[in-house]
Amino acid sequence: MEKNLECYAVEFEAVSTYYYGERRPAIRDITLRIPAGVLALIVGPNGAGKTTLLETILGLLRPRNGRVVTLGYEIPRMASRARALSSYLPQDFMKPPAEPFTAREVVAMGLASNNPAGRLSEGDWKRVDRALEMLGMLEYADKPFGKLSGGQQQKVLLARAIAREPKLLLLDEPFSAIDQETRSHIVSEIFPSLLEDGCTILLVSHELDHSHIDADMIIRMADGRIERVIARDVHAIH
Repeated sequence: MEKNLECYAVEFEAVSTYYYGERRPAIRDITLRIPAGVLALIVGPNGAGKTTLLETILGLLRPRNGRVVTLGYEIPRMASRARALSSYLPQDFMKPPAEPFTAREVVAMGLASNNPAGRLSEGDWKRVDRALEMLGMLEYADKPFGKLSGGQQQKVLLARAIAREPKLLLLDEPFSAIDQETRSHIVSEIFPSLLEDGCTILLVSHELDHSHIDADMIIRMADGRIERVIARDVHAIH
């Protein structure tokens, strides 16, 4: 039986996270609640702690202090269960030209991790192609991933994240190599569709102008702390 998700997708209570060997926390004293089903934009300069926040949400980094709950699961103790319901697109996405997998196979890897023995059904492959089509990459499905341009690779990896049909989608600078037309399509068409299906989207960006993104929340970070939360018609605690 699937677990009933809480009204908050993410909960932080007085959380501080350190990188190994560092004496100064990468994020500190973070208290935040992000409701389920919203688009939250996380902004701030480089080194503000935005990526660390995402990695702490998934249990990729272990908080030294405080309490983290993701999709109703305690982190890091039950991180594997939260990750099974989540998708994460990190900043570091470029692969070398010798990468042996096709674009379709790269997207399929996102589904294989949640299937017994990694086997995909006919329905799974349809989800793979549907996600590629959403990003305008279906015609490149059989191309070697490493031979694609940076923008094309980024779109394929976004397709992989979407194909998992996650309850929580974490995107770290997802538009860094993507053209403006595709960016507008993602923001105006794909994001609303995901939100309508009950997905919560956390989008990290360092851009100064976010007027093109219709966010329910804007979380401003600096120096490892939350400076301000601007919420529209949602109950966020900071």
